[in-house]
Amino acid sequence: MQTTSPADEVVQLTQELIRIDSSNYGDGSGPGERAAADYVMERLREVGLEPEVHESDPGRASVVVRIPGTDRERGALCIHGHLDVVPAEASDWSVDPLSGELRDGCVWGRGAVDMKGMDAMILANVRHLVRSGEQPPRDLVIAFFADEEAGGVKGAAHLVEHHPELFDGVTEAISEVGGYSITVPARDSGADQRVYLLQTAEKGILWLRLTATGRAGHGSVPNDDNAVGHLADAISRIAAHKWPREYIASVRELLDGLSATTGIAYNDEDPERLLELLGGAEGFVRATLQDTANVTMAQAGYKHNVIPQTATGRIDCRFLPGHGEELLQTIRELAGDRVEVSIDHEAIALEADFAGELVDAMRAAIEAEDPGAQVLPYCLSGGTDNKSLKALGITGYGFAPLRLPADLDFGGMFHGVDERVPTDALEFGARVLQRLIATC
Repeated sequence: MQTTSPADEVVQLTQELIRIDSSNYGDGSGPGERAAADYVMERLREVGLEPEVHESDPGRASVVVRIPGTDRERGALCIHGHLDVVPAEASDWSVDPLSGELRDGCVWGRGAVDMKGMDAMILANVRHLVRSGEQPPRDLVIAFFADEEAGGVKGAAHLVEHHPELFDGVTEAISEVGGYSITVPARDSGADQRVYLLQTAEKGILWLRLTATGRAGHGSVPNDDNAVGHLADAISRIAAHKWPREYIASVRELLDGLSATTGIAYNDEDPERLLELLGGAEGFVRATLQDTANVTMAQAGYKHNVIPQTATGRIDCRFLPGHGEELLQTIRELAGDRVEVSIDHEAIALEADFAGELVDAMRAAIEAEDPGAQVLPYCLSGGTDNKSLKALGITGYGFAPLRLPADLDFGGMFHGVDERVPTDALEFGARVLQRLIATC
């Protein structure tokens, strides 16, 4: 009896997931992930699986199911996605961001790439695996987490802390923002060469709060202890700071590989010609050449003619492996004596080897579906739920494989307006993931 292949249903599953509003506003005010979790559980139960659902708070739901492998002694592999998405302002979009509309060969909608498309690839492959009666080489732990877009506190981090038994025996994991293609000119022929970026590292996170205090007073009276002024001075110094450049192993290997492929030389002071070839990945890679600190929010005052006693700001800091304490100290020095720096959220940086059986299997799966393609490592400027799993000793990679058009601004799709993913890229990814599951 012929079963439906993962590629046959991945587009429909992506559309249906997008149509479920699981927007995460970061303050608990959104709809939560429960509706999306119920959808995932229904699709899994259709094929005879019995997934578990765990809520950290009412409506903040994660789904986990284990599939036994042929060799139960091997370390298990966790394949995970997240069910929440960042909010979308519908008036800014060309389509309804919750429509999952098919247009111009793409599925449009919030979560198409971040990351309901990958959720659909995972779901389609699990359904096929069970229907076919096949067994993977080792145990698979399939997880769909809540709250990744707000640091994972209500999702992956909650399960790791309160239900670590779900991940017993897991040694490695794969998830989002890796395995996608860029297109560069080949050295000898000048023809297009597809290069797939396998995520082996990700920067750490420090979400910091600046709190300036001063003397409240009437807006018409000179004030040399103005909290808003103190905050503005701190923000200006932080925004103007030039962070030193450093090439960690994954970034160095990426640039060296691109240089060998294209014939374009670079040096540590001037990698610009190579960076310009990265297309939709340029922003991700450029951000991994140094630590970063971006002011994202500022709040002060309640009336035009009242000088407030306090003013606050928020900074999104991302640091390279080993740089967390150094970055925090630098921010405190830049903020100055009149501004307190506190931590709202922190998460570790990760770096894994671009070697080993799992890496070999990921490379082979890509190359089997796209002969002649090249696979290189890279560091992600953002973060994933692999950070939470690391607390259990699990080594994580980013591998959501997509063969993309050369002119698609893929990086701009993440948290951007008119987020979309080509249908043939989803089908390609489903086939690659099928090969990986069968060989990992």
